[in-house]
Amino acid sequence: MLQTLQSLIENAQMSYSEFRLIINTILLLLFVFILRVLSRRYILNSVTSQELRRKWIVQSRNGLILLFFLGILLIWGEELRTLALSVVAIAVALVIATKELILCVTGSILKSGASSFDIGDRIQVKEFRGDVIDQNLLATTILEVGPGKMTQQRTGRMTVIPNALFLSDPVINESFTHEYVLHVFTVPFKREENWKAAQEAIQKSADKYCAPYLEDARSIMEKLSDRRGLDVPSVDPRVRISVPAAGEVHLIVRVPAKTTERSFIEQAILSDVFENHDFTGNP
Repeated sequence: MLQTLQSLIENAQMSYSEFRLIINTILLLLFVFILRVLSRRYILNSVTSQELRRKWIVQSRNGLILLFFLGILLIWGEELRTLALSVVAIAVALVIATKELILCVTGSILKSGASSFDIGDRIQVKEFRGDVIDQNLLATTILEVGPGKMTQQRTGRMTVIPNALFLSDPVINESFTHEYVLHVFTVPFKREENWKAAQEAIQKSADKYCAPYLEDARSIMEKLSDRRGLDVPSVDPRVRISVPAAGEVHLIVRVPAKTTERSFIEQAILSDVFENHDFTGNP
């Protein structure tokens, strides 16, 4: 009789311990959910910039997810340790089965540690190119920009890139200079066409459209150079000549532009030049 009563007491204590862990987990979940609602409401009400608002929302969400998992580890730590001792063999199999997930997490750590890019940056990995709108431990989401490497308009398609790619492929960040960038595009001509007049016309048009913010771009480039210890890049519009093949002349145009207005500046210059000039004659 005494042994039966003692067994019931031990079972009751064990049930109470498990019940307490479950209650603590539910409280942690409620706490994180409330923080998520409050932080999102604060960001939406306080931050006016849409790009900065999206960045803070993503970062706060990822931070709260990390907080939740740390809390779970603290609450269930002892039980997880006991369980780990009994599933060593299973753990090896799990590592093999989840190799891709582990690579994705490792790629996330690499890109975060290297500060490769941030929300709102325009990046290219392999053939994937677009504006970063979301990132987490497993994948990075971009809004595709294209077609091709020189196009600056969004296609309307969304691409989810597994973070494992960042371990094996280089990342090109086209928004490294943030507010202003040096935008480059190519205008091809045949050798017999009047490409010299086109070079002069493009130079004049580029100077006209870039003049309103040229000093701001120069100031930002100087600050970036001081912070990074780099040589100050010239922000003045340039038109250079390239001969990629016999019978062809390419004009390489480089202009400073706001990050969000690269396509607008390029189209404005091209429209201005080709609406007012005819380059079909001999140079």
